[in-house]
Amino acid sequence: MSLDDHYRKLERMYQSAPINQFFRPRLTITQGQAEVVMEVRPDFFHAAHAAHGALYFKALDDAAFFATNSLVPDFFVLTISFTTYLERPVSQGAITCQGRVVMAAKKLFIAESRILDQEGREIARGSGNFVKSGMRLTPDIGYA
Repeated sequence: MSLDDHYRKLERMYQSAPINQFFRPRLTITQGQAEVVMEVRPDFFHAAHAAHGALYFKALDDAAFFATNSLVPDFFVLTISFTTYLERPVSQGAITCQGRVVMAAKKLFIAESRILDQEGREIARGSGNFVKSGMRLTPDIGYA
């Protein structure tokens, strides 16, 4: 299987996850990198009428996670820790989250990600540690 085939299968697996029926993100993967784009909607808001931190975390973790899984062709990876910095609120438009692997070792990966608003301003950033799980990438989990 080519790397491009692996990336497209990961993208399809992501789209098939039930949670993504609610958030409706778009994911693009390349080697060691991933980009998640989501439209900010009022049903993502907290009481102060801006996007809840859950949206930020989801975008940051997803981009870093799939940047990491792009380097692991046979197993699902796991987030074992993730630090998030929320820098400014957003209440409209699209957000774009870019993730990249900054360290890849035999058992541990470190990836970072950042979210830009539609004006290109950074609104959040994060970094996480990831490990390879014992779960194989198979059609049963949407990897097809």
